[in-house]
Amino acid sequence: MFGTRKGKKIALFAVALFVVSAVGGLVVQKRCAAEGGNDYESIELFTDVLAIVKKSYVEEVDTKKLIYGAINGMLSSLDPHSSFMPPDTYKEMKIDTKGSFGGLGIEITIKDGILTVISPIEDTPAFRVGIKAGDQILKIDDRFTKDMSIMDAVKRMRGPKGSKVTLTIVREGFDKPKDFTLERAIIQVKSVRSKTLDNGYGYVRIAQFQEKTDDDLVKALKALKEENGGSLKGLVLDLRNDPGGLLDQAVKVADHFVEEGLIVYTEGREKDSRMQFSARKGGTEPNYPVVVLINGGSASASEIVAGALQDHKRAVVMGTQSFGKGSVQTIIPLSDDSGLRLTTARYYTPNGRSIQAKGITPDIVVERAEIQPTEKKEGHIREKDLENHFETSGKVEEDDKKIEKEKAPPVKSDEQLKGDYQVLRALDLLKGWEILKTINKTQ
Repeated sequence: MFGTRKGKKIALFAVALFVVSAVGGLVVQKRCAAEGGNDYESIELFTDVLAIVKKSYVEEVDTKKLIYGAINGMLSSLDPHSSFMPPDTYKEMKIDTKGSFGGLGIEITIKDGILTVISPIEDTPAFRVGIKAGDQILKIDDRFTKDMSIMDAVKRMRGPKGSKVTLTIVREGFDKPKDFTLERAIIQVKSVRSKTLDNGYGYVRIAQFQEKTDDDLVKALKALKEENGGSLKGLVLDLRNDPGGLLDQAVKVADHFVEEGLIVYTEGREKDSRMQFSARKGGTEPNYPVVVLINGGSASASEIVAGALQDHKRAVVMGTQSFGKGSVQTIIPLSDDSGLRLTTARYYTPNGRSIQAKGITPDIVVERAEIQPTEKKEGHIREKDLENHFETSGKVEEDDKKIEKEKAPPVKSDEQLKGDYQVLRALDLLKGWEILKTINKTQ
């Protein structure tokens, strides 16, 4: 929900645009004039300092610049996700949710006082040079990031297409900080990608929750069913390195797989911050098995989807612990085209779990690993490797060829998915599920 406030020229935004990613927002309230003498004393102190700076600072200072700085400092003292957005930054934020923006393709937060990567966005400069979730950004060009706000960091990382920026990265396993030079680009984020992994088994990747994510998911599921004879035996829903996005889209995505009941709810001090989102009746996908993949780069809206499907026993969550951003930000436009972003609530999974700073724990922990071809593994030989082994002929030979064909990697999988250990583990689980159903029927 892009929030509003009575008075001043503040437009009313739809509840559907409630932002929950690292690009959150704000809701403010007009306070009663008689809220307390201490507030008035503090405001008087502020105006005194403002007047002194205006009168006595060594150089003449623009009043709006001072006010903007004061507001930003006030909000950044609250938590890593609350901030003030000047007009140009606010304009860029609105463009971001539409899936097109300029920069490096990197989602960031402040963790333990350090500028930290939530995740790189796929097919962007940050992704291509090897920036990873959990990387700590020590410097942006020659400027140290200590005490730097998120908005200032974003502003420094963005720039004209083709220009370059150097990030100094601290990473576990590095002996010393390492420089990564990236060339800025126009980031076009494709929200949903899909593919048939094997006959009857689909794969859907959601990179970020944008305005058209739900529409794109509907198209992807329809295409997968058409490719597989009208139905699916199972689905891998990949939310790894998905930094979040719009809450309404996360709710709609979860709604495709949850038949009824709560999907997510929020709790905050304000009445407007206490909301519940439930599944709608009808339009639910058939009850085929689903495996949801998450990792340390899965945050916010992606954690909502994973948590909802996990609580409803609708999917097996596989991978590694998610990021743990369980706070809600809402955004309000101000009269001078600037904007405020404020943490107003925490969100909870259907079973009442707050994942703030905890994350979603997978049902099955599967670390990322490199796939080594069987032929390259040492210490394993087969019958065909033995000297003077004999060949089998006839029907048995044909059966063996059929078995080998069935075991071969799916033809429709691209090279990246073929070598993705977590995806292959998810596919194995779905196939095992189908085999067990067959075994039960024969007993």
